[in-house]
Amino acid sequence: MTAPLNRVIAEVTERIVARSEPTRSAYLRKIAAAASEGPARGALGCSNFAHGYAGCVGEDKQALRELRGANVAIVSSYNDMLSAHQPLAEYPDWLKDSIRAAGGVAQFAGGVPAMCDGITQGRAGMEMSLFSREVVAMATGVALAHDMFDAALLLGVCDKIVPGLMIAALSFGHLPTMLVPAGPMASGLPNNEKSRIRQLFAEGRADRKNLLDAESASYHSPGTCTFYGTANSNQLVMEVMGMHLPGSSFVAPNTDLRRALTEHAGRRVLEMTRDGGEFTPVGELVDERVVVNGVVALLATGGSTNHTMHLVAIAAAAGIKLTWDDFSDLSSVVPLLTRVYPNGSADINHFHAAGGVPFLVGQLLDAGLVHRDVRTVAGFGLDRYRQQPELTDGELRWVDAPAASGDESVLRPHTKPFAADGGLRVLHGNLGNAVIKVSAVKPEHRVVLAPARVFTDQAQFSAAFRAGEFTGDMVVVLRNQGPRANGMPELHGLTPSLGVLQDKGFKVALVTDGRMSGASGKIPAAIQVTPEAAAGGLLAKVRDGDMVRLDAENGVLEVLVGDAELASREVVDGPPSDDEWVGTGRELFTALRRAVGPADQGAVAFGTMDQDEKRVEVPR
Repeated sequence: MTAPLNRVIAEVTERIVARSEPTRSAYLRKIAAAASEGPARGALGCSNFAHGYAGCVGEDKQALRELRGANVAIVSSYNDMLSAHQPLAEYPDWLKDSIRAAGGVAQFAGGVPAMCDGITQGRAGMEMSLFSREVVAMATGVALAHDMFDAALLLGVCDKIVPGLMIAALSFGHLPTMLVPAGPMASGLPNNEKSRIRQLFAEGRADRKNLLDAESASYHSPGTCTFYGTANSNQLVMEVMGMHLPGSSFVAPNTDLRRALTEHAGRRVLEMTRDGGEFTPVGELVDERVVVNGVVALLATGGSTNHTMHLVAIAAAAGIKLTWDDFSDLSSVVPLLTRVYPNGSADINHFHAAGGVPFLVGQLLDAGLVHRDVRTVAGFGLDRYRQQPELTDGELRWVDAPAASGDESVLRPHTKPFAADGGLRVLHGNLGNAVIKVSAVKPEHRVVLAPARVFTDQAQFSAAFRAGEFTGDMVVVLRNQGPRANGMPELHGLTPSLGVLQDKGFKVALVTDGRMSGASGKIPAAIQVTPEAAAGGLLAKVRDGDMVRLDAENGVLEVLVGDAELASREVVDGPPSDDEWVGTGRELFTALRRAVGPADQGAVAFGTMDQDEKRVEVPR
């Protein structure tokens, strides 16, 4: 029996609606003004219009010239270096054929860059990673700016790509838009074994060949990496927000079902256009209820903490003001229903086989934890997402998902969760606000009171670890890693070493204004500390030996030093200057580094009124 909407879910949604009313209303007026009764290309001058279809051939050119049928923009993050995006190579041709057969036209409007944190991890290129979201958004904006299109299909998968595509799509919110996923690679080396080899390497008990063999067995073929990081969190959250076709997120690439789903996306987006009978502008689809559904899905699955920024930024692009306290309050009532690495040993393929998103959505609906009365790319109502796709005699259809989980060690019903809450919490205190993910942190490790060891880059910490300097409890403070300092790199490389120290029996924790995604794992990590050190945050004044309290149970993050003492301290280090922040293309991103807002407002570089009021100059 389906429960009524949970009281806290309703209350959080209502306060988001109230908080967002001025900006949301302005946004809806903007996209209404951008919409037109017919194809916008019909209003182009003859020279402009001729430029828009000069590259087409045959019937496509004639259809565009005569304004027959809808024209769909295809924007893709395809490249053949990154496994997650390699399968996208054939998608534009599939989509063009399916759209043409359904009476429309599709044009490849533009490509966007796709950056992999897995490759740039620990390298200078990682300092451009977060800003690549803005580049993707701007590149998508350029692609859609020609007034040639009635709808858009956006092809992308990984970390910053999907949020960038969504931010741009909402900037063109009058267009019906659908995201088209690519699916995960086949399962490789079990995650527990991969983690074991990484920790042995950190201890010096495995060599580079051992490590490379393990990593190559883990990341081994086209498709998304199979752990539950930001890429797969993107896919799951977008599906529950109704931006993917039901049950499509984790269908493997290079399969008949994957192709059938991709081709159906082309047919379906035509139905969402003004002439298709189910006009569904993306800016109207993504409302406050849909945003809350996305947050709930993230929490119920222990998804990537990066989405505490990305979902805030996506919401802001639709005029919706989402806060970290909204995440925290929702987490208090959303049970953890999945165990996928790094929160367990299973990978995303095991999750999909156990029932995947359709089973998850059914449980969330039955528990009254998501809004069912929402618009989706499949039509009205989230109940559509209880279904899963299948091919029968070559025909694509949707059928009801199994009523029971296929593996309760991976995916559970809401009546038997892994934990009573979503495991994502917000910390407050004199060091500022921070996010912590505790779904993989044992209860006995969630409160740490210990002296600080302060570092300003990962290399310093790693050198101290190798030198055997850590012989007791400590809170590692890694500062000047925020968006305005150096682009907010992910700090995955810290986890194996901190895990070694915790396994030795030491109380350890991490406090940083940088990012960790889902990689913090079993270590308590207060991340994305805001305000960051480079923007006047108190993190800049913490010194070695200061006692720091990280209390994930009570939501506290503080340094136990008196206000007068802290006020009198000089800042002894800072972020790199513009002259120092060079190499690997970083100097090209200086303008974004100067413009970026705080993490709790999405770390957006495009600027909003709220951000502009709170900006602090980065030392140069």
